[in-house]
Amino acid sequence: MTSNLHHGSCHCGAVTFEVETPVTPAARCNCSLCRRKGALMSPFLPASALRILSGEDSLTLYQFNTHVAKHYFCKHCGIYPFHQTRKDPNLWRVNLGCLDGVDPYALEASVSDGASLSVVGDA
Repeated sequence: MTSNLHHGSCHCGAVTFEVETPVTPAARCNCSLCRRKGALMSPFLPASALRILSGEDSLTLYQFNTHVAKHYFCKHCGIYPFHQTRKDPNLWRVNLGCLDGVDPYALEASVSDGASLSVVGDA
């Protein structure tokens, strides 16, 4: 894609958003939550680059371990569209699989060491 402006949604379409971000470098995380959800994440972005267009009331918040990161999920379909990071709460990441026209399987990704930020075992 030539533009860094992307539209995205959860699976059921209740939550829609737009985000200004490149899709690379993409990353996965090895913390216990990210290992289980298997999402491919965008590069870090400021909160101002993410705009929820509809369905903010359909989002539910999940926090664990240090309760710093804020992981948002659609309460209807369960899809994770974005989160506020634990490493720097001023930064966010979006699930690249939720962006229109982006094939997350075509992207190479590094692995972020989120597990080392844990204060509790296996988190």
